[in-house]
Parts: sequence; C-alpha cells; structure tokens
Amino acid sequence: MWWNPLLRTGADVTPLPADRVLDQYFLELRSKLLEAAAIFDRLGRGANGDAVASDPRAAKLRQAIEVLAGDAPNKAELLQQLFSLPYDPDWKRPEPRF
Repeated sequence: MWWNPLLRTGADVTPLPADRVLDQYFLELRSKLLEAAAIFDRLGRGANGDAVASDPRAAKLRQAIEVLAGDAPNKAELLQQLFSLPYDPDWKRPEPRF
C-alpha cells in the first residue's frame, strides 16, 4: 500500500466506503488468498504431513484463518497479537550499536 504525505491524520480522517475498498483491493487480496491456499495445498500434499499438523506454527495458521473468517472489526490487530510474543516488562533493551 502506498503512503500519501498529503493525507492528514487525526479525527477528521474518514475510512473509504466499503464498496470503494472492495473495488480498490479485490484483485490484490484475491491474489494473496490464492497464494495462501496454494501453500496450504503444498503442506497437505507433502511428506511428514502428520508432523506438520502438530507443529505449533500450523496451529497458529489455522487460528489466523478463523480470525479472518470471523466478524471481528479488528482482524489485523488480532492477527498481530496471535503471531507476537506476549509483552514482558523484563525484556532487555537493545544496546546502541555505536
């Protein structure tokens, strides 16, 4: 997605109407969904399918599909949380490189 520096941020910004979002992003999303489906097909056809089925990453991918198929209005946030580690206040802060 492109960024336009002329767009203002804040309370006066309104989202695009749903029909316009569909017009603008349909082909891009269709392509990404087909790519994801092809990867799931490869996982299903590959050797060691049982081992992959029990892999925690595969479980997260299945959960992600459930999120996408659901009615939640914050799907991107839910997916980010699904694929992220929980916050740990004791994490070591990175040291400056210089």
